Amino acid sequence: MRLPPVTIRYYHLQRIPVLDRRSSLRNSLNLSRRRALGGGFAALILPALSNLGAHAQEQAAPAAAAEGGSPAPSAPLTFDRLSQLMQEKAAKPYEEPQSELPEVVRNLDYDAHRAIQYRPDHALWRADPVDFHLQAFYPGWVFDDTATIAIGRDGVYEPHVFQASDFDYRPPLNREDFAGISFPGVAGFRIHAPMQRPDYFDELVTFLGASYFRALGMGTRYGLSARGLAVNTAVADETEEFPRFTAFYIDRPQPGEHEIRLMAELDSPSVTGAYEFIIKPGPQTVMTCRTRLYFRTSIARLGIAPLTSMYTFGENDHPDHEDFRPEVHDSDGLFIERADGEQVWRPLQNPRDLSLSFIGETNPRRFGLLQRDRSFGSYQDTEAHYELRPSLMIEPMGDWGKGVIELVEIPTDAEYNDNIVAFWIPEQPAEAGGMMEFDYRMYWGLDVEPPQDRARVAETLVGIGGNAAATGEEQTTRRFVVNFVGGPAAELPDDAEIEPNIEVTSAGRLVNSTVSRLPGGGWRVSLELEKLEERPVELKVVLRMLRRNISETWIYQWTRDS
Repeated sequence: MRLPPVTIRYYHLQRIPVLDRRSSLRNSLNLSRRRALGGGFAALILPALSNLGAHAQEQAAPAAAAEGGSPAPSAPLTFDRLSQLMQEKAAKPYEEPQSELPEVVRNLDYDAHRAIQYRPDHALWRADPVDFHLQAFYPGWVFDDTATIAIGRDGVYEPHVFQASDFDYRPPLNREDFAGISFPGVAGFRIHAPMQRPDYFDELVTFLGASYFRALGMGTRYGLSARGLAVNTAVADETEEFPRFTAFYIDRPQPGEHEIRLMAELDSPSVTGAYEFIIKPGPQTVMTCRTRLYFRTSIARLGIAPLTSMYTFGENDHPDHEDFRPEVHDSDGLFIERADGEQVWRPLQNPRDLSLSFIGETNPRRFGLLQRDRSFGSYQDTEAHYELRPSLMIEPMGDWGKGVIELVEIPTDAEYNDNIVAFWIPEQPAEAGGMMEFDYRMYWGLDVEPPQDRARVAETLVGIGGNAAATGEEQTTRRFVVNFVGGPAAELPDDAEIEPNIEVTSAGRLVNSTVSRLPGGGWRVSLELEKLEERPVELKVVLRMLRRNISETWIYQWTRDS
């Protein structure tokens, strides 16, 4: 999608450079989400039908050519070999795949597609004494572009062709209309594992649409998603590109193995990539990811380890319409742990205009979109259960060097739109003919933060300044309340001399501030601010004692509408 030109404004907090960009194009980047695909998830726009994966084709060649002689066997498909194949592919022009789905499949609408489910009794490896089962997602509807799946071990993989009989066709569909159809490629797949009980296989991870995937930790429900790569997300005068996983090579699990490995090919007009995922379920499901990227063309903005979530409203920004639920979001903040150990918390917002924030970092220890609020009372939703949505933390491995973490906040008025995106932008430009490599771990679960050794932000509350009860008086100031809880600060006496370090950029003025004790041992910092200019005001607060930080750093952006 293409954005209009926007005004770029720079705001600098100490050691945290922040760039804000705003566009009046409301909802221009809303991501379509939650299309209720029976436990999977809908991605955005899906590009085209994949051929068999590059190496699966090589390995299938001897059997296909048996009558004409036996060609030399190909090399085992290691990650290095897959990387070499994707590098060779990047040197060739991009070929837009053509959909070859039968008309009856291609013409499925939403309701018809939803009526087709994979048969659990046909799950791969269901009859084996292993910890993982695999089910496929049916193509059609918005999933004209499919991905091939090859199953193997020790570098030798064979394409797996799914059949119409692997799926259940519920009314009003007629099963006979789909009889005899084979699927060399499918919309995606999901892997199940015994997360809660040894006799029940829960959904563990789903790959479905473009390069989207998401996973669950123990006791969580599907919420935010990840992508293999983001290309030109929210860049003025550039069309966002959605690379897709075109082929998967999945290691057949063995008895006694508690993690599963798979590799994937990524392709788009601008870039190819080789990916390896090692997935280990648990209270925190850990995905170890290796990524090698090869650029066909230069890319204006490359997003590594991109995360996608939803924030409609919460305690810090109230909805324009009435809703009995106090909060609606899959994530409530962006967390960053810097190379020096400083921890930063940026509450999410649903802005009226497109908002981009860039936070400069060098080798961050971790970053992620978190759902900190785990109280049902904060959401009051007996169906969605937002308190059970997983957090996702990215832990870079190796030297990532200099770059920025970008946070994209997109206006939305509906909770089925993913409107939050965060990813790493390397300082090194993505240039045609070049390559990059990134390794990282992903932690999915209810609690993915490092051990708490300082006070953390529990709540951010925003309202009118002055005396909020004096409804007859016009208020020109806003109040921002930050509640810090936990850490050694919770054990301090009520009269402890805590000195909050408060920073406000020149577009605003701090009228007054107070520090007070919270029931249960936390500390509250209250700020009253006056806006001096239309541009956003950047705020920063950290609790200090004896010239040392005793809390994480809270940063916030006060816009004209927040």
